[in-house]
Amino acid sequence: MQLKECHTLDEARQEIDKVDEEIVKLIALRNNYIKQIAHFKTSVDEVKAQDRIDDVISRARRQAIDLDLSPNLINDLYLRMIDGMVESEIAEFQNAKGM
Repeated sequence: MQLKECHTLDEARQEIDKVDEEIVKLIALRNNYIKQIAHFKTSVDEVKAQDRIDDVISRARRQAIDLDLSPNLINDLYLRMIDGMVESEIAEFQNAKGM
């Protein structure tokens, strides 16, 4: 990840827009893997996998600290993202199992 030195407000905003596009693409990619994972699970309780959620958030918090970013911000973002993706995974699980 390379930070470009910007010389104007518009240039900095354009770079932020590019980063935002990549973030959304990565979130979509993550969500597609979540949908695949639903096919390997055997129950809705297994979909919810709190131990896995805790592990993912813990890892993201450590990475945030390493990158000098607020771990609380990352924690909140991940909780919200995971909540939405768990709902998506449950729907995919139920569709796959014909529920």
